[in-house]
Amino acid sequence: MVVELIAVGTELLLGNIVNTNAAYLSRQCAALGLSMYHQSVVGDNGERLAETLRMALDRSDVVILSGGLGPTQDDLTKETAAKVCGLPLVEDRHSRERIEEYFKNSQFRIITDNNWKQAMVPKGAIVVDNDNGTAPGLIIEKDGKSVILLPGPPNELIPMFEKDIYPYLHKLQPDTISSVMVKVCGLGESYVETQIRDLIDQQTNPTIATYAKTGEVHMRVTAKAADEKEAKKLIKPMVKELKKRFGNNVYTTDEKMTLEETVVNLLKEKGFTLTTAESCTGGLLGARLTNVPGVSEVYKQGFITYSNRAKRKLLDVKKNTLKMYGAVSDKTAKEMAKNGAFITGSDVCVSITGLAGPEGGTPDKPVGLVYIACCCHDRVLVNEFHFKGSRSKIREYAVVRALTLLREAILEEEPRQ
Repeated sequence: MVVELIAVGTELLLGNIVNTNAAYLSRQCAALGLSMYHQSVVGDNGERLAETLRMALDRSDVVILSGGLGPTQDDLTKETAAKVCGLPLVEDRHSRERIEEYFKNSQFRIITDNNWKQAMVPKGAIVVDNDNGTAPGLIIEKDGKSVILLPGPPNELIPMFEKDIYPYLHKLQPDTISSVMVKVCGLGESYVETQIRDLIDQQTNPTIATYAKTGEVHMRVTAKAADEKEAKKLIKPMVKELKKRFGNNVYTTDEKMTLEETVVNLLKEKGFTLTTAESCTGGLLGARLTNVPGVSEVYKQGFITYSNRAKRKLLDVKKNTLKMYGAVSDKTAKEMAKNGAFITGSDVCVSITGLAGPEGGTPDKPVGLVYIACCCHDRVLVNEFHFKGSRSKIREYAVVRALTLLREAILEEEPRQ
């Protein structure tokens, strides 16, 4: 079946609101095995919305509209959908009672006349209760097509979709789509795609799609089957092959797992403690790590040593090292990592020093030059990187590469006895 999305609202066209609903609904429809070829954004204009809806119904089996179900004059989605489908609007007593109940339990007790507009529904439509607002959702079935109307606020749309719309669509499209995300760090997108080109060229079911992230590559393996068990059976050999090809660079197959979570879990498994020493990233690495619940079990301390004086005073980086090699050098990165581990008594310390720009670069040390070192039980690894992009992008890349190096160093160590 083919599904199409129409987001309604002038504020979306103007960029005042980001259309997060489209991303959410696209993912859900893909999980249901629905094909999607078109998405539209239409302002609060009845004629243009009617034209867009007619076009969508000509080429799609299901059309999902979000937004424009509110009480104000510019909320035209329901009225336009009813007109296009040739249906009159009638009052739904159940919706009227729910609106009364909503205001009864709200801080705004007075119900203005325009709120009753939300109790008017296209004749014969399936009314979907809104547990988080006053505008009900609606399903119009006509001539073998389905038009689904959802409220715009995500805190209303998402619960309604998951509770009522997902099961409805699942009945229309009984096949199950299942997927596994294989996440890789330390490798570039072009390299990863080259390594799996043969699998992509031969793919039928399951399929593979690559997604480039900052410093990472994610590969989604998706299969379609009669049920989830059969879909997972199809996915398993492909995931096994990807793990074989990329080895330790695969850090997880859990879609929700982040790189920093896998690092923290590794530290816990090995019984290691961690310190960070940052210069150009200014605490971004520490912030990523402290986003992980339970990190306090392993994370001892974080140093932000932006100036040379701070590097000397807090991390005992030698004055001569800074003078001869500079703050941005492999020697300084090594001393930051080794001394950070020693000072705090940590098993592991990772350090970052570099030039994030946009100024400060030289022919010998251009903007984007970053050194990352990791000291793990007196064994020190150091990598040199040349990142491209804006200041924020360079710092982002540095953090991801630091997490990657940290993970590699921990994997090579024996657990604490």
